[in-house]
Amino acid sequence: MDDLKKLIREVPDFPKPGILFYDITTLIKDAQGFRGVIDGLKNHYQGAHVDTVLGIEARGFIFAPALAYALGAGFVPVRKPNKLPAERVSVSYALEYGTDSLEMHKDAVGHGQRVLIVDDLLATGGTAAAAARMVTEVGGIVSGIGFVVELTFLNGRQRLPGQDVFSLLQYDK
Repeated sequence: MDDLKKLIREVPDFPKPGILFYDITTLIKDAQGFRGVIDGLKNHYQGAHVDTVLGIEARGFIFAPALAYALGAGFVPVRKPNKLPAERVSVSYALEYGTDSLEMHKDAVGHGQRVLIVDDLLATGGTAAAAARMVTEVGGIVSGIGFVVELTFLNGRQRLPGQDVFSLLQYDK
């Protein structure tokens, strides 16, 4: 996995001073790097009996469909508000300064379906926790929550108690 870390561009002071931004665009433009991410996630979740892979807008859309294909599962997009045309379920969650919301089609996950939630980054865990709430609200079962990158110093796993959380790459600062 250290080879994958070498493909991630570190951008200091973005989006504001004091923040070190881990830019995955340099990872996904590399064919072997992108394949390594999908294969790494697939290898971890191969035996999890996943029915559906749920991707969180926007960067979760990069990884979740490819992983769904690799696992022989369906793909469900979770969007920002007012982007989906049919009946939706919505969850609001707290951010550092304010709130945000996510939505998915109410019929996207069937009762008892095993759902793998995928996003690019685990920071504080609020977005993933909101997605997990939506899945359980419609009767689905969260079988795992997977990330490409985890910022361990932000303790995002604490917001996901009882969940199988996996990240390919971890950063301690």
